[in-house]
Amino acid sequence: MSDQPPPPPPHRPHTPGASGAPWGFVPPRDPEITPGYRRRATILTWAAIVQGALMAVALVVSIVFLIRADQDTRNAAYGYLALVLWVAIAAGVPVLLALAIPGARMRRRVREQQRWAGTTPS
Repeated sequence: MSDQPPPPPPHRPHTPGASGAPWGFVPPRDPEITPGYRRRATILTWAAIVQGALMAVALVVSIVFLIRADQDTRNAAYGYLALVLWVAIAAGVPVLLALAIPGARMRRRVREQQRWAGTTPS
Protein backbone atom coordinates (compact mmCIF):
# COMPACT_ATOMS: atom_id res chain seq x y z
CA MET A 1 0.00 0.00 0.00
CA SER A 2 1.15 3.52 -0.63
CA ASP A 3 1.40 6.28 1.92
CA GLN A 4 -0.71 8.64 -0.19
CA PRO A 5 -4.22 9.59 0.96
CA PRO A 6 -7.13 8.30 -1.11
CA PRO A 7 -8.38 10.62 -3.87
CA PRO A 8 -11.33 12.87 -3.01
CA PRO A 9 -14.76 11.71 -4.14
CA PRO A 10 -15.80 13.02 -7.57
CA HIS A 11 -17.66 16.31 -7.60
CA ARG A 12 -21.24 16.04 -8.73
CA PRO A 13 -22.42 19.36 -10.15
CA HIS A 14 -25.89 20.56 -9.21
CA THR A 15 -28.30 20.11 -12.06
CA PRO A 16 -31.14 22.62 -12.18
CA GLY A 17 -34.53 21.11 -11.55
CA ALA A 18 -33.18 17.79 -10.32
CA SER A 19 -33.72 18.46 -6.66
CA GLY A 20 -35.48 21.83 -6.86
CA ALA A 21 -34.22 25.15 -5.60
CA PRO A 22 -32.14 25.25 -2.46
CA TRP A 23 -34.02 25.91 0.75
CA GLY A 24 -34.64 29.62 1.29
CA PHE A 25 -33.87 30.61 -2.28
CA VAL A 26 -35.60 33.80 -3.41
CA PRO A 27 -35.09 35.14 -6.92
CA PRO A 28 -33.46 38.58 -6.93
CA ARG A 29 -35.81 41.52 -7.31
CA ASP A 30 -35.19 44.22 -9.85
CA PRO A 31 -34.32 47.53 -8.26
CA GLU A 32 -37.02 50.18 -8.26
CA ILE A 33 -37.23 52.31 -11.38
CA THR A 34 -36.40 55.87 -10.40
CA PRO A 35 -37.10 59.09 -12.32
CA GLY A 36 -33.37 59.27 -13.07
CA TYR A 37 -33.54 55.83 -14.69
CA ARG A 38 -36.48 56.94 -16.83
CA ARG A 39 -34.59 60.11 -17.80
CA ARG A 40 -31.49 58.13 -18.83
CA ALA A 41 -33.64 55.74 -20.87
CA THR A 42 -35.21 58.68 -22.70
CA ILE A 43 -31.83 60.32 -23.29
CA LEU A 44 -30.34 57.10 -24.69
CA THR A 45 -33.33 56.55 -26.96
CA TRP A 46 -33.30 60.08 -28.36
CA ALA A 47 -29.51 60.03 -28.78
CA ALA A 48 -29.86 56.85 -30.86
CA ILE A 49 -32.64 58.44 -32.95
CA VAL A 50 -30.58 61.58 -33.59
CA GLN A 51 -27.47 59.59 -34.46
CA GLY A 52 -29.43 57.36 -36.83
CA ALA A 53 -30.88 60.42 -38.54
CA LEU A 54 -27.42 61.98 -38.88
CA MET A 55 -26.09 58.77 -40.37
CA ALA A 56 -28.95 58.69 -42.89
CA VAL A 57 -28.24 62.30 -43.87
CA ALA A 58 -24.53 61.49 -44.22
CA LEU A 59 -25.38 58.61 -46.55
CA VAL A 60 -27.53 60.83 -48.76
CA VAL A 61 -24.89 63.58 -48.80
CA SER A 62 -22.19 61.06 -49.73
CA ILE A 63 -24.27 59.89 -52.70
CA VAL A 64 -24.73 63.51 -53.79
CA PHE A 65 -20.97 64.01 -53.48
CA LEU A 66 -20.33 60.97 -55.64
CA ILE A 67 -22.73 62.21 -58.31
CA ARG A 68 -21.09 65.63 -58.24
CA ALA A 69 -17.59 64.11 -58.45
CA ASP A 70 -18.65 62.00 -61.41
CA GLN A 71 -19.94 64.99 -63.38
CA ASP A 72 -16.64 66.79 -63.74
CA THR A 73 -13.00 65.85 -63.13
CA ARG A 74 -12.37 69.20 -61.40
CA ASN A 75 -14.80 68.09 -58.65
CA ALA A 76 -12.90 64.90 -57.80
CA ALA A 77 -12.45 66.04 -54.20
CA TYR A 78 -16.14 65.37 -53.61
CA GLY A 79 -15.45 61.68 -54.12
CA TYR A 80 -12.92 61.76 -51.31
CA LEU A 81 -15.40 63.58 -49.10
CA ALA A 82 -17.89 60.79 -49.82
CA LEU A 83 -15.30 58.24 -48.69
CA VAL A 84 -14.71 60.21 -45.49
CA LEU A 85 -18.46 60.17 -44.82
CA TRP A 86 -18.59 56.40 -45.37
CA VAL A 87 -15.79 55.91 -42.84
CA ALA A 88 -17.70 58.12 -40.39
CA ILE A 89 -20.85 56.05 -40.95
CA ALA A 90 -18.94 52.82 -40.41
CA ALA A 91 -17.41 54.21 -37.21
CA GLY A 92 -20.83 55.38 -36.03
CA VAL A 93 -22.54 51.99 -36.29
CA PRO A 94 -21.04 50.58 -33.05
CA VAL A 95 -21.89 53.83 -31.25
CA LEU A 96 -25.44 53.63 -32.56
CA LEU A 97 -25.75 50.07 -31.30
CA ALA A 98 -24.25 51.08 -27.94
CA LEU A 99 -26.96 53.73 -27.60
CA ALA A 100 -29.94 51.90 -29.07
CA ILE A 101 -29.72 48.50 -27.38
CA PRO A 102 -29.49 49.70 -23.74
CA GLY A 103 -32.00 52.46 -24.44
CA ALA A 104 -34.52 50.01 -25.84
CA ARG A 105 -34.06 47.59 -22.93
CA MET A 106 -34.40 50.37 -20.39
CA ARG A 107 -37.54 51.74 -22.06
CA ARG A 108 -39.06 48.24 -22.17
CA ARG A 109 -38.36 47.75 -18.48
CA VAL A 110 -39.97 51.11 -17.67
CA ARG A 111 -43.07 50.19 -19.73
CA GLU A 112 -43.35 46.79 -18.03
CA GLN A 113 -43.04 48.35 -14.59
CA GLN A 114 -45.70 50.92 -15.45
CA ARG A 115 -48.01 48.20 -16.79
CA TRP A 116 -47.66 46.15 -13.60
CA ALA A 117 -48.13 49.20 -11.42
CA GLY A 118 -51.11 50.37 -13.48
CA THR A 119 -49.78 53.90 -13.81
CA THR A 120 -49.35 56.14 -16.81
CA PRO A 121 -45.98 57.54 -17.87
CA SER A 122 -45.08 60.83 -16.25
